Amino acid sequence: MAVRPVLLVPDPRLKQACEPIAQFDDALHELVQDLEDTMHAHPGCVGIAACQIGVLKRVALVDTSIHKKHGAVSQGRMVLINPSIAISEGEWLGREGCLSLPDFTANVRRSQTVQIRFQNGTGEPQQVTASNFEAVAIQHEIDHLNGILFLDRVSNLATDVFPRKTKA
Repeated sequence: MAVRPVLLVPDPRLKQACEPIAQFDDALHELVQDLEDTMHAHPGCVGIAACQIGVLKRVALVDTSIHKKHGAVSQGRMVLINPSIAISEGEWLGREGCLSLPDFTANVRRSQTVQIRFQNGTGEPQQVTASNFEAVAIQHEIDHLNGILFLDRVSNLATDVFPRKTKA
């Protein structure tokens, strides 16, 4: 498996909706491993979607357990195959960043709690409820699978987008 190059905005593949996974085979497991390797190669990263490495399939990986922001509870590492949001509640305004737009962050409004349905690596249906930071990360990755970037959800590009702070 491998660390794969991350596509950067304005690569048009990032704006394409991804195709559902139909085959739960070795190729899928290799894709998941590549996503994990690529995510771990970027410290602080809590999620990645297959389209970010040029694979237009509905697969994403989310793991917010490394961040304890806002007293967050985390499900740990989740492989989301063919995910969809079944229920969303509340409102959360938070700062988001993205591997595909590494130089900027933005204030984005999202649902505070989501219930998602997806399949695991063997195709079994799963359902998870997530809140706060973890819910935001899940929504961000599902947006990627739908061809939506976090900048598409920003209310005002002039006031809500910021250069990413770099560590000196």
